[in-house]
Amino acid sequence: MVAEPALRIATPDDAAAVDALMKQSVAVLFPRFYDERQSASAVRYVSQVDPMLLDDGTYFVLESGGEIVGCGGWSRRATLFGHNHTAGRDARLLDPGCEAARIRAMYTAPAFVRRGVGRKILELCEAAARKEGFARAELGATAGGEPLYRACGYQEIERMEVPTQGGVTVPITRMGKAL
Repeated sequence: MVAEPALRIATPDDAAAVDALMKQSVAVLFPRFYDERQSASAVRYVSQVDPMLLDDGTYFVLESGGEIVGCGGWSRRATLFGHNHTAGRDARLLDPGCEAARIRAMYTAPAFVRRGVGRKILELCEAAARKEGFARAELGATAGGEPLYRACGYQEIERMEVPTQGGVTVPITRMGKAL
């Protein structure tokens, strides 16, 4: 009998494994939605762990067979996406009474795509944000993530062209949902 995948809060000790999963996920899945330059730039500049999420205890990993097969989190901070080297980073704490929590850095191992990993993590993130008083959530969706977020009730707010540190832009859709 195969054990049910285990969901837990990520710690700073998970950073290397999460980073490896992020890079693997982007390398395999992005080329389905983005051109070669965008995909390569995303592997190098986008798929990086944001230590703030690990330090805040708002990032989750789903493990199966001792390996991380999915990760994602939420944040009570203003940064919508990115990591500690992303332009426009804003560590300001959000006001749950009038601002939306941020759903952040959702990645799934290619072998586990379309098996409920992302949905399970997203539901946990939404529940945690609701528990802290947030009535809305927002996220920056890649083209690959949009179908999941739409299926979970998120609606498009705006489309953005986000420049990477390598000078290549990656389309991102800002989406939101009432919790």
